[in-house]
Amino acid sequence: MFNSELQKDLRHNFTVNVIESGFFGFGSGFASFFTIIPLFVSTLTDSALLIGLIPAIPRLGWQLPQLLTVSKVARLQCYKPTVMSLTIHHKLPFLGLALVALLQLKLNHQTILLLTFAILIWQGLGGGFSATAWQSMIAKIVPSRKLGIFYGTLAASGNLMSICGAAIAGLLLKEIAQPFNFALCFLCASLAMALSWFFMSRTREPVNTTSSAFETRREFWDTLGVILRCDENFRCFAIARMISQLALMPLPFYTLYAIHQYGMGEVSVGLITTLLMVTQTIAGLVLGWLGDRTGCKLILQIGCVACAFSSIFACLAPNADWFYLVFIGEGIGMMALQNIAAVMTLEFGNQHQRPAYIGLGNTLIAPATIFAPLLGGWIVENIDYRTTFLVAAIGALATALLLHVGVSNPRYLEENFSNNSVNILPE
Repeated sequence: MFNSELQKDLRHNFTVNVIESGFFGFGSGFASFFTIIPLFVSTLTDSALLIGLIPAIPRLGWQLPQLLTVSKVARLQCYKPTVMSLTIHHKLPFLGLALVALLQLKLNHQTILLLTFAILIWQGLGGGFSATAWQSMIAKIVPSRKLGIFYGTLAASGNLMSICGAAIAGLLLKEIAQPFNFALCFLCASLAMALSWFFMSRTREPVNTTSSAFETRREFWDTLGVILRCDENFRCFAIARMISQLALMPLPFYTLYAIHQYGMGEVSVGLITTLLMVTQTIAGLVLGWLGDRTGCKLILQIGCVACAFSSIFACLAPNADWFYLVFIGEGIGMMALQNIAAVMTLEFGNQHQRPAYIGLGNTLIAPATIFAPLLGGWIVENIDYRTTFLVAAIGALATALLLHVGVSNPRYLEENFSNNSVNILPE
């Protein structure tokens, strides 16, 4: 049961973390990995490959290192100090980008480009090394039946503030001369990240009274093998998340297809981008609320169907107007297969097992995260856009089928059997 101390602090923790997410989103709008930073890098190089890698850096940085931190995190009696020290490396790099932008006045483009990518990798890894402790802390301070609406509200707050930050950034880029415009955008991002860090520090987390069950590092790695061998439910869930990356693969290609095939203009692209963010905001709240009541598995299946319909609509689209429906479906699918999937990961294992499940659940899908867009790009270049969309639809439906036949809601297993996974560690 969720004890009275955590229940007493729930509203406070909910509030400060939603504010923290809002400031993080506000800062991300000023230094978007999809628009602002690629635009900055495009002033330094014409390489489409380098520019295309920019959005992948934070995703890979978030996923890859998590397994490396699990052993330490599982031994912690309080996660917050580790979160606060490591997340500095997730937020401080934006100040580094501001300094690098100003250095354009002194250094050549190649040096600035190297510094920029070094900082982006630092920022991405900073998120990954703090991720396991942060997710473990959230799972500890928020009841399982409220995790969906909690994550949904965080996403809504972040998305709304990101729209505001991006709008202001657009004005700064237009009105101020280069490189001072980019420097000011990145400085605003760093200030917002500092406020984000402050509100995260207001989180209240009780200290565990029990110690970790891991005695040695070897025992910890053996435990990971036991999870993969013995917990069939988690294994199917992890495989489903890998396949689901195909469902999310075509998002960057929808816009390119609409422009090349139907001549979609800049105004329409802007409207569709806004529609996507608004859809994600609303879907995060609705799907989170629904997931708390029905279990996350159903929401993941809904997300798969939404992605499949988006891909099919894109294949059959007779004109650019259909892409409004495409992006609505993709926004719903993204929130389900990213946010709600993250919530479901937190439902596996007891408190001591959870860091191991989090690390495995995120690191295992990292190769698929980078493989899927590369596959999509290869298909576009060697076949056509519609084949990419068809592969994505098949991947979405295959994920839904695997979830249906191979995965059970771990929360309900816990309620029925007093443990939501194979008991590999002592209580």
